[in-house]
Amino acid sequence: MGDIMSANLMRSLAELANLKQLNRDDLSKIIKEGLKQAIAKKLTSENNLDIIADYDTNRIEARFDRIVTERDYSLGEISLADAKRINPNLELGDKVPTVMSILDFEPKVIRNARKAILERIKLMEESRIIDDYEAQKHQIISGKVRKEDYNGYIISLGYTDALLPKDEQIENEFFKVGDIVRAYVIDIKKRKSDVVVILSRSHPAFVKKILEMEIPEITSGDVSVKKIVREPGIRSKVVVMSNTPGLDATACCLGPKGIRIEQVRAEVYGELVDIIEWDESPEQLIANAIGPDLVEKVYLAERGKFARIIVKEKNKNLAIGKQGKNVKLAAKLTEYKLDIFTQEEFEDKIAEERRITSHISDLDGMSAHLLEVLKEHGYTSVQDIYEASVEELTNMEGMGKKTAEKLKESALYF
Repeated sequence: MGDIMSANLMRSLAELANLKQLNRDDLSKIIKEGLKQAIAKKLTSENNLDIIADYDTNRIEARFDRIVTERDYSLGEISLADAKRINPNLELGDKVPTVMSILDFEPKVIRNARKAILERIKLMEESRIIDDYEAQKHQIISGKVRKEDYNGYIISLGYTDALLPKDEQIENEFFKVGDIVRAYVIDIKKRKSDVVVILSRSHPAFVKKILEMEIPEITSGDVSVKKIVREPGIRSKVVVMSNTPGLDATACCLGPKGIRIEQVRAEVYGELVDIIEWDESPEQLIANAIGPDLVEKVYLAERGKFARIIVKEKNKNLAIGKQGKNVKLAAKLTEYKLDIFTQEEFEDKIAEERRITSHISDLDGMSAHLLEVLKEHGYTSVQDIYEASVEELTNMEGMGKKTAEKLKESALYF
């Protein structure tokens, strides 16, 4: 009966190991270590414990020496009387080789052994998951949606599950149980009860990996992806550069009639993917990032990373983009603070700045007396005069209407 139960236990453990994709050698090692941990508590080093886990015979046995004593008080001892029945020549202190099926031990030992074995299987499984997916970190993998919970989608990868958290999903994207999902491995986390593979479909590198899969020139190194910025589900901007003379990097990425970039878009839930040509010139790169057909001129600030972009009135909304996404992504991509103007708005802005930085003494017809009157009332810059009304100016003592009107005209055309 014990042999049958031992065989059933061996088969059960083998089935569990097969489910966890552990090989025979690993399972044998786990069984031996688990049984030793449970049984060794009842023995000493003198008992020379050894565990046999035999797949061919489906037997799990403990082999150890029992020490001959006057009376047996523990598993590792045998009374002299019992020893004599085995071999009349045995004396106190001699050792009697003993073989026991695992199921011949008391139930508590069996429970402890089973617990130790399962713990070791779990630890080995976790170690294997970590090793396997550390090697696939920052790569794209595929899995099947098993369920959705409050954390996100649980994705089956075969012998383990992965998590696609809500904050790593593309906005408004929905999957059903059984759907095949491709995602980017961003981390492998050891939690209290298990190991979880963390996936992302919103990470910029997900777009890069999809581009590598769809565009052979990127894989071959003929085209490089310099940078990607992304608003998941809405828009991505990808800067590409040709490493091969005469090769058009943007054309390679777009493909004939845009077929390549459409395949990329299909993988990212229809997200717009702008392919931008790299340029060493900040002005040209900014224009490319906004849309080269939309930009008339780019002005860089003398200090700091600020740029003003001139567009035609009809192109202004396109340059800014829906909810400002186009200019925001372009700013993130180029690392410049960007402002969009029409030519008229730009000229007005320049004039305003000139008025703000110019002292009222620079205005035509400014007398010393008038200067003192204005200063006493807090007027210091040309812009102060520009913003004041004629009525406000004439309320000052010594300021007539004609003088106020001349000051306003001078500020207007300054």
